[in-house]
Amino acid sequence: MRPLTSTIPLDEAKRIINDTIRAIDRTERIALLDATGRVLASEIVSTVDVPPFARAAMDGFAVRAEDTFGTSRSEPRVLRRIECVFTGQVAQRRIGAGECIEIATGAPLPDGADAVVMVEDTEVSGDMIRVLAPVVPRQNVGRQGSDIEAGQRVLPSGDALTPSRVGSIAALGIPTIDVYARPRVAILSTGNEIVEPGQPLAPGHIHDINKYTLASIVSMHGGVAVPYRTVSDTIDDLSRAVDEALNEDILVFSGGSSVGERDLILDIIAAKGDVLFHGISVKPGKPTAFGVIGGKPVFGMPGYPTSCLTNAYILLVPALRRIARLPALEPRTVTLPLGQRVVSATGRHQFYTVRIENGVAMPAFKASGDITSMSRADGYIEIPEHTDIVEPDTIVTVTLF
Repeated sequence: MRPLTSTIPLDEAKRIINDTIRAIDRTERIALLDATGRVLASEIVSTVDVPPFARAAMDGFAVRAEDTFGTSRSEPRVLRRIECVFTGQVAQRRIGAGECIEIATGAPLPDGADAVVMVEDTEVSGDMIRVLAPVVPRQNVGRQGSDIEAGQRVLPSGDALTPSRVGSIAALGIPTIDVYARPRVAILSTGNEIVEPGQPLAPGHIHDINKYTLASIVSMHGGVAVPYRTVSDTIDDLSRAVDEALNEDILVFSGGSSVGERDLILDIIAAKGDVLFHGISVKPGKPTAFGVIGGKPVFGMPGYPTSCLTNAYILLVPALRRIARLPALEPRTVTLPLGQRVVSATGRHQFYTVRIENGVAMPAFKASGDITSMSRADGYIEIPEHTDIVEPDTIVTVTLF
Protein backbone atom coordinates (compact mmCIF):
# COMPACT_ATOMS: atom_id res chain seq x y z
CA MET A 1 0.00 0.00 0.00
CA ARG A 2 1.05 3.60 -0.69
CA PRO A 3 -0.92 5.73 1.77
CA LEU A 4 -1.74 9.37 1.09
CA THR A 5 0.79 11.36 3.09
CA SER A 6 -1.16 14.61 2.85
CA THR A 7 -4.26 16.20 1.40
CA ILE A 8 -5.01 19.72 0.29
CA PRO A 9 -8.13 21.81 0.96
CA LEU A 10 -10.84 21.78 -1.69
CA ASP A 11 -10.38 25.48 -2.45
CA GLU A 12 -6.68 24.93 -3.15
CA ALA A 13 -7.48 22.04 -5.49
CA LYS A 14 -9.94 24.27 -7.37
CA ARG A 15 -7.33 27.02 -7.60
CA ILE A 16 -4.69 24.66 -9.01
CA ILE A 17 -7.10 23.37 -11.64
CA ASN A 18 -8.25 26.87 -12.54
CA ASP A 19 -4.65 28.12 -12.87
CA THR A 20 -3.77 25.17 -15.12
CA ILE A 21 -6.56 24.97 -17.68
CA ARG A 22 -6.92 27.18 -20.73
CA ALA A 23 -9.96 28.00 -22.84
CA ILE A 24 -10.09 26.15 -26.13
CA ASP A 25 -8.90 28.04 -29.24
CA ARG A 26 -9.98 25.54 -31.91
CA THR A 27 -12.98 26.65 -33.98
CA GLU A 28 -15.34 25.10 -36.50
CA ARG A 29 -18.15 26.18 -38.80
CA ILE A 30 -21.56 24.65 -38.10
CA ALA A 31 -25.12 24.95 -39.32
CA LEU A 32 -27.22 27.46 -37.40
CA LEU A 33 -29.72 24.70 -36.61
CA ASP A 34 -27.00 23.02 -34.52
CA ALA A 35 -25.86 26.18 -32.74
CA THR A 36 -27.83 26.20 -29.47
CA GLY A 37 -25.45 25.78 -26.55
CA ARG A 38 -22.37 26.53 -28.61
CA VAL A 39 -20.07 29.54 -28.19
CA LEU A 40 -19.56 32.12 -30.94
CA ALA A 41 -16.01 32.36 -32.26
CA SER A 42 -16.55 35.57 -34.24
CA GLU A 43 -18.85 38.54 -33.79
CA ILE A 44 -22.08 38.81 -35.74
CA VAL A 45 -22.55 42.14 -37.54
CA SER A 46 -25.71 42.76 -39.52
CA THR A 47 -25.52 43.69 -43.19
CA VAL A 48 -29.30 44.20 -43.40
CA ASP A 49 -32.16 45.96 -41.66
CA VAL A 50 -34.55 43.81 -39.61
CA PRO A 51 -37.35 44.07 -40.49
CA PRO A 52 -36.30 44.94 -44.06
CA PHE A 53 -39.39 47.10 -44.59
CA ALA A 54 -41.93 49.10 -42.60
CA ARG A 55 -44.79 46.77 -41.70
CA ALA A 56 -48.20 46.66 -40.11
CA ALA A 57 -48.12 45.90 -36.39
CA MET A 58 -51.86 45.14 -36.30
CA ASP A 59 -54.54 43.68 -38.52
CA GLY A 60 -56.53 46.58 -39.91
CA PHE A 61 -56.35 49.24 -42.62
CA ALA A 62 -53.32 51.14 -43.86
CA VAL A 63 -54.22 54.82 -44.12
CA ARG A 64 -52.89 58.35 -44.39
CA ALA A 65 -53.08 59.44 -40.74
CA GLU A 66 -54.34 62.89 -41.73
CA ASP A 67 -57.46 61.28 -43.23
CA THR A 68 -58.47 60.09 -39.74
CA PHE A 69 -57.96 63.28 -37.77
CA GLY A 70 -61.10 64.33 -35.90
CA THR A 71 -62.90 61.00 -36.33
CA SER A 72 -64.84 59.35 -33.52
CA ARG A 73 -67.52 56.72 -33.08
CA SER A 74 -70.15 59.44 -33.23
CA GLU A 75 -68.53 61.13 -36.24
CA PRO A 76 -66.73 58.41 -38.25
CA ARG A 77 -64.72 59.11 -41.38
CA VAL A 78 -65.46 56.93 -44.43
CA LEU A 79 -62.52 55.70 -46.54
CA ARG A 80 -62.61 53.61 -49.69
CA ARG A 81 -60.81 50.25 -49.65
CA ILE A 82 -58.79 49.90 -52.85
CA GLU A 83 -56.84 46.68 -52.16
CA CYS A 84 -56.13 43.88 -49.65
CA VAL A 85 -52.54 42.97 -48.66
CA PHE A 86 -51.56 39.85 -46.71
CA THR A 87 -48.17 38.75 -45.36
CA GLY A 88 -45.76 37.90 -48.14
CA GLN A 89 -47.50 40.33 -50.49
CA VAL A 90 -46.73 43.89 -51.58
CA ALA A 91 -49.47 46.40 -52.36
CA GLN A 92 -49.82 47.16 -56.06
CA ARG A 93 -51.45 50.53 -55.58
CA ARG A 94 -50.48 53.72 -53.78
CA ILE A 95 -52.89 55.13 -51.22
CA GLY A 96 -54.35 58.52 -52.08
CA ALA A 97 -56.59 60.90 -50.17
CA GLY A 98 -59.71 59.20 -48.82
CA GLU A 99 -58.38 55.71 -49.58
CA CYS A 100 -57.19 52.78 -47.50
CA ILE A 101 -55.80 49.27 -47.98
CA GLU A 102 -56.80 46.33 -45.83
CA ILE A 103 -53.63 44.86 -44.32
CA ALA A 104 -52.54 41.89 -42.23
CA THR A 105 -50.10 42.02 -39.33
CA GLY A 106 -46.54 41.82 -40.69
CA ALA A 107 -47.40 42.86 -44.24
CA PRO A 108 -45.37 45.71 -45.83
CA LEU A 109 -46.88 49.17 -45.38
CA PRO A 110 -48.18 50.39 -48.78
CA ASP A 111 -46.80 53.49 -50.44
CA GLY A 112 -48.66 56.60 -49.37
CA ALA A 113 -49.69 55.15 -45.99
CA ASP A 114 -48.12 56.22 -42.72
CA ALA A 115 -50.33 54.50 -40.12
CA VAL A 116 -52.64 51.54 -39.54
CA VAL A 117 -56.13 51.70 -38.05
CA MET A 118 -56.90 48.58 -36.01
CA VAL A 119 -59.73 46.50 -37.40
CA GLU A 120 -61.48 46.88 -34.06
CA ASP A 121 -61.77 50.63 -34.74
CA THR A 122 -63.57 50.21 -38.05
CA GLU A 123 -66.89 49.12 -39.51
CA VAL A 124 -66.93 47.51 -42.96
CA SER A 125 -69.66 47.88 -45.55
CA GLY A 126 -68.41 46.47 -48.83
CA ASP A 127 -65.42 48.58 -49.82
CA MET A 128 -66.54 51.51 -47.68
CA ILE A 129 -64.64 51.54 -44.37
CA ARG A 130 -65.97 53.62 -41.48
CA VAL A 131 -63.01 54.71 -39.31
CA LEU A 132 -64.15 55.15 -35.69
CA ALA A 133 -60.91 56.37 -34.06
CA PRO A 134 -58.06 58.58 -35.25
CA VAL A 135 -54.43 57.49 -35.63
CA VAL A 136 -51.22 59.51 -35.75
CA PRO A 137 -48.32 59.01 -38.16
CA ARG A 138 -46.39 55.75 -37.50
CA GLN A 139 -49.11 54.43 -35.17
CA ASN A 140 -49.39 50.62 -35.35
CA VAL A 141 -46.44 50.53 -37.75
CA GLY A 142 -43.12 48.76 -37.22
CA ARG A 143 -40.43 50.84 -38.89
CA GLN A 144 -37.75 49.35 -41.13
CA GLY A 145 -34.73 48.38 -39.03
CA SER A 146 -36.65 48.82 -35.77
CA ASP A 147 -35.19 45.55 -34.44
CA ILE A 148 -31.73 45.47 -36.04
CA GLU A 149 -30.08 48.06 -38.27
CA ALA A 150 -27.49 47.36 -40.98
CA GLY A 151 -24.00 47.76 -39.52
CA GLN A 152 -25.12 46.96 -35.98
CA ARG A 153 -23.15 44.42 -33.92
CA VAL A 154 -25.75 41.84 -32.99
CA LEU A 155 -23.63 39.42 -30.92
CA PRO A 156 -20.01 39.59 -29.74
CA SER A 157 -17.52 36.75 -30.03
CA GLY A 158 -17.62 34.57 -26.93
CA ASP A 159 -21.38 34.67 -26.42
CA ALA A 160 -22.99 31.37 -25.51
CA LEU A 161 -25.84 30.79 -27.95
CA THR A 162 -29.30 30.58 -26.45
CA PRO A 163 -32.44 29.99 -28.54
CA SER A 164 -33.13 33.73 -28.71
CA ARG A 165 -29.58 34.51 -29.84
CA VAL A 166 -29.83 31.83 -32.51
CA GLY A 167 -33.06 33.52 -33.58
CA SER A 168 -31.32 36.89 -33.92
CA ILE A 169 -28.76 35.32 -36.27
CA ALA A 170 -31.52 33.65 -38.28
CA ALA A 171 -33.19 37.05 -38.67
CA LEU A 172 -30.09 38.18 -40.58
CA GLY A 173 -30.38 35.29 -43.03
CA ILE A 174 -27.12 33.68 -41.89
CA PRO A 175 -27.23 29.85 -42.24
CA THR A 176 -23.80 28.89 -40.80
CA ILE A 177 -21.58 30.36 -38.09
CA ASP A 178 -18.11 29.95 -36.56
CA VAL A 179 -18.09 28.53 -33.05
CA TYR A 180 -15.46 27.25 -30.65
CA ALA A 181 -15.02 23.50 -30.82
CA ARG A 182 -16.33 21.40 -27.98
CA PRO A 183 -13.47 20.02 -25.87
CA ARG A 184 -12.97 16.31 -26.48
CA VAL A 185 -12.77 14.41 -23.20
CA ALA A 186 -11.11 11.00 -23.08
CA ILE A 187 -12.86 8.83 -20.50
CA LEU A 188 -10.92 5.83 -19.29
CA SER A 189 -12.07 3.33 -16.69
CA THR A 190 -9.30 1.34 -15.04
CA GLY A 191 -9.34 -1.95 -13.20
CA ASN A 192 -9.13 -5.65 -13.93
CA GLU A 193 -12.57 -6.11 -12.41
CA ILE A 194 -14.43 -3.69 -14.72
CA VAL A 195 -16.82 -5.14 -17.33
CA GLU A 196 -18.88 -3.31 -19.94
CA PRO A 197 -22.68 -3.38 -19.49
CA GLY A 198 -24.10 -6.12 -21.67
CA GLN A 199 -21.23 -8.48 -20.92
CA PRO A 200 -21.57 -11.34 -18.40
CA LEU A 201 -20.00 -10.88 -14.99
CA ALA A 202 -17.36 -13.34 -13.89
CA PRO A 203 -16.83 -13.84 -10.14
CA GLY A 204 -15.33 -10.72 -8.58
CA HIS A 205 -16.22 -8.45 -11.52
CA ILE A 206 -18.56 -5.44 -11.70
CA HIS A 207 -20.15 -3.46 -14.51
CA ASP A 208 -18.64 -0.14 -15.49
CA ILE A 209 -20.66 2.75 -14.04
CA ASN A 210 -18.20 5.63 -14.15
CA LYS A 211 -17.72 5.63 -17.91
CA TYR A 212 -21.43 6.34 -18.31
CA THR A 213 -21.85 8.91 -15.53
CA LEU A 214 -18.75 10.80 -16.66
CA ALA A 215 -19.85 10.73 -20.30
CA SER A 216 -23.21 12.15 -19.24
CA ILE A 217 -21.54 14.93 -17.27
CA VAL A 218 -19.30 15.82 -20.20
CA SER A 219 -22.17 15.90 -22.70
CA MET A 220 -24.26 18.13 -20.43
CA HIS A 221 -21.53 20.73 -19.97
CA GLY A 222 -20.17 21.52 -23.40
CA GLY A 223 -17.79 18.65 -24.08
CA VAL A 224 -17.65 15.65 -26.37
CA ALA A 225 -17.29 12.42 -24.43
CA VAL A 226 -14.81 10.00 -26.03
CA PRO A 227 -15.03 6.69 -24.14
CA TYR A 228 -11.91 4.54 -24.43
CA ARG A 229 -11.59 0.83 -23.77
CA THR A 230 -11.29 -0.26 -20.16
CA VAL A 231 -7.67 -0.28 -19.06
CA SER A 232 -6.15 -3.12 -17.06
CA ASP A 233 -4.02 -2.52 -13.98
CA THR A 234 -0.61 -2.68 -15.62
CA ILE A 235 1.90 0.05 -16.31
CA ASP A 236 2.22 -0.98 -19.96
CA ASP A 237 -1.54 -0.94 -20.63
CA LEU A 238 -2.01 2.35 -18.81
CA SER A 239 0.90 3.90 -20.67
CA ARG A 240 -0.51 2.86 -24.06
CA ALA A 241 -3.95 4.13 -23.10
CA VAL A 242 -2.58 7.53 -22.07
CA ASP A 243 -0.61 7.87 -25.29
CA GLU A 244 -3.77 7.17 -27.31
CA ALA A 245 -5.92 9.50 -25.19
CA LEU A 246 -3.52 12.43 -25.63
CA ASN A 247 -5.22 12.95 -28.99
CA GLU A 248 -8.09 14.50 -26.98
CA ASP A 249 -8.21 17.78 -25.06
CA ILE A 250 -8.75 16.40 -21.54
CA LEU A 251 -8.10 13.01 -19.95
CA VAL A 252 -10.35 11.68 -17.18
CA PHE A 253 -9.48 8.39 -15.48
CA SER A 254 -11.72 6.68 -12.95
CA GLY A 255 -10.06 4.24 -10.58
CA GLY A 256 -6.37 3.89 -10.12
CA SER A 257 -5.95 7.08 -8.08
CA SER A 258 -6.23 5.53 -4.62
CA VAL A 259 -3.47 3.98 -2.48
CA GLY A 260 -3.38 0.34 -3.55
CA GLU A 261 -0.33 -1.21 -5.18
CA ARG A 262 -2.21 -1.43 -8.48
CA ASP A 263 -3.35 2.20 -8.43
CA LEU A 264 -0.82 3.23 -11.04
CA ILE A 265 -2.29 6.44 -12.51
CA LEU A 266 0.00 8.60 -10.39
CA ASP A 267 3.06 6.74 -11.68
CA ILE A 268 1.94 7.29 -15.26
CA ILE A 269 1.23 11.01 -14.76
CA ALA A 270 4.56 11.49 -12.98
CA ALA A 271 6.46 9.61 -15.68
CA LYS A 272 4.87 11.45 -18.61
CA GLY A 273 4.09 14.84 -17.07
CA ASP A 274 3.46 16.49 -13.70
CA VAL A 275 1.28 15.53 -10.73
CA LEU A 276 -0.14 18.80 -9.37
CA PHE A 277 -2.00 17.28 -6.45
CA HIS A 278 -3.09 13.91 -5.08
CA GLY A 279 -5.58 13.88 -2.24
CA ILE A 280 -8.25 16.41 -1.30
CA SER A 281 -9.77 16.99 2.14
CA VAL A 282 -13.27 16.04 0.99
CA LYS A 283 -15.68 13.18 1.49
CA PRO A 284 -16.39 11.37 -0.74
CA GLY A 285 -13.52 11.64 -3.21
CA LYS A 286 -10.40 12.02 -1.06
CA PRO A 287 -7.97 10.19 -3.43
CA THR A 288 -8.65 12.44 -6.43
CA ALA A 289 -5.57 13.40 -8.44
CA PHE A 290 -4.85 16.09 -11.02
CA GLY A 291 -1.91 16.67 -13.31
CA VAL A 292 -0.76 17.64 -16.78
CA ILE A 293 0.67 15.49 -19.57
CA GLY A 294 1.79 17.11 -22.80
CA GLY A 295 -0.15 20.25 -21.94
CA LYS A 296 -3.36 18.24 -21.47
CA PRO A 297 -5.13 18.30 -18.07
CA VAL A 298 -5.52 14.86 -16.50
CA PHE A 299 -8.10 14.09 -13.82
CA GLY A 300 -7.66 10.94 -11.77
CA MET A 301 -11.07 10.29 -10.24
CA PRO A 302 -11.77 7.72 -7.52
CA GLY A 303 -13.15 4.40 -8.69
CA TYR A 304 -16.14 4.33 -6.35
CA PRO A 305 -19.15 5.62 -8.33
CA THR A 306 -20.42 8.17 -5.80
CA SER A 307 -16.93 9.55 -5.17
CA CYS A 308 -16.26 9.76 -8.90
CA LEU A 309 -19.53 11.48 -9.77
CA THR A 310 -19.41 13.88 -6.82
CA ASN A 311 -15.97 15.13 -7.77
CA ALA A 312 -17.01 15.32 -11.41
CA TYR A 313 -19.71 17.79 -10.35
CA ILE A 314 -17.39 19.72 -8.03
CA LEU A 315 -14.15 19.76 -10.04
CA LEU A 316 -14.62 18.56 -13.61
CA VAL A 317 -17.75 20.55 -14.49
CA PRO A 318 -16.31 24.02 -13.68
CA ALA A 319 -13.06 23.15 -15.49
CA LEU A 320 -14.82 21.75 -18.54
CA ARG A 321 -17.14 24.74 -18.85
CA ARG A 322 -14.19 27.13 -18.65
CA ILE A 323 -12.28 25.18 -21.32
CA ALA A 324 -15.43 25.17 -23.48
CA ARG A 325 -15.83 28.95 -22.91
CA LEU A 326 -19.27 28.43 -21.42
CA PRO A 327 -20.45 30.68 -18.57
CA ALA A 328 -19.90 29.36 -15.07
CA LEU A 329 -22.73 27.21 -13.84
CA GLU A 330 -25.05 28.99 -11.43
CA PRO A 331 -26.19 26.33 -8.96
CA ARG A 332 -29.87 26.04 -8.10
CA THR A 333 -30.39 25.87 -4.35
CA VAL A 334 -33.22 25.50 -1.87
CA THR A 335 -33.18 26.05 1.88
CA LEU A 336 -34.89 23.34 3.92
CA PRO A 337 -34.84 21.73 7.37
CA LEU A 338 -32.83 18.53 7.71
CA GLY A 339 -35.01 15.51 8.38
CA GLN A 340 -32.54 13.25 10.23
CA ARG A 341 -29.27 13.54 12.12
CA VAL A 342 -26.17 13.33 9.91
CA VAL A 343 -22.79 12.29 11.30
CA SER A 344 -19.79 13.53 9.34
CA ALA A 345 -16.07 12.81 9.42
CA THR A 346 -14.21 15.76 10.91
CA GLY A 347 -11.23 17.03 9.01
CA ARG A 348 -12.87 16.65 5.60
CA HIS A 349 -15.38 18.85 3.79
CA GLN A 350 -18.29 16.52 3.08
CA PHE A 351 -20.76 16.57 0.21
CA TYR A 352 -23.75 14.70 1.57
CA THR A 353 -26.54 13.71 -0.78
CA VAL A 354 -30.17 14.28 0.19
CA ARG A 355 -33.59 13.79 -1.32
CA ILE A 356 -36.44 16.22 -0.78
CA GLU A 357 -39.56 14.78 0.80
CA ASN A 358 -42.50 16.96 1.85
CA GLY A 359 -40.33 20.03 2.16
CA VAL A 360 -37.64 18.31 4.21
CA ALA A 361 -34.09 17.31 3.22
CA MET A 362 -33.74 13.58 3.95
CA PRO A 363 -30.34 11.82 3.91
CA ALA A 364 -29.73 9.77 0.76
CA PHE A 365 -26.04 8.93 1.12
CA LYS A 366 -25.32 5.24 1.62
CA ALA A 367 -21.68 4.59 0.72
CA SER A 368 -19.10 5.83 -1.77
CA GLY A 369 -19.49 2.67 -3.79
CA ASP A 370 -23.28 2.89 -4.07
CA ILE A 371 -24.52 4.77 -7.15
CA THR A 372 -28.00 5.01 -5.61
CA SER A 373 -26.49 7.49 -3.15
CA MET A 374 -26.68 9.83 -6.16
CA SER A 375 -29.45 8.42 -8.34
CA ARG A 376 -32.02 8.62 -5.53
CA ALA A 377 -30.92 12.08 -4.45
CA ASP A 378 -32.17 15.50 -5.51
CA GLY A 379 -29.00 17.32 -4.50
CA TYR A 380 -26.44 17.64 -1.74
CA ILE A 381 -25.64 19.62 1.36
CA GLU A 382 -22.13 20.65 2.34
CA ILE A 383 -20.83 19.89 5.82
CA PRO A 384 -17.75 21.92 6.83
CA GLU A 385 -14.63 20.00 7.80
CA HIS A 386 -14.84 20.91 11.50
CA THR A 387 -18.49 19.83 11.89
CA ASP A 388 -19.10 16.25 13.00
CA ILE A 389 -22.88 16.25 13.60
CA VAL A 390 -25.76 18.07 11.94
CA GLU A 391 -28.91 17.73 14.03
CA PRO A 392 -32.48 17.25 12.73
CA ASP A 393 -34.39 20.46 11.93
CA THR A 394 -31.14 22.31 11.18
CA ILE A 395 -31.78 24.62 8.22
CA VAL A 396 -29.52 23.49 5.36
CA THR A 397 -28.86 24.70 1.83
CA VAL A 398 -29.46 21.99 -0.77
CA THR A 399 -27.61 22.37 -4.06
CA LEU A 400 -29.80 20.67 -6.65
CA PHE A 401 -28.42 18.36 -9.32
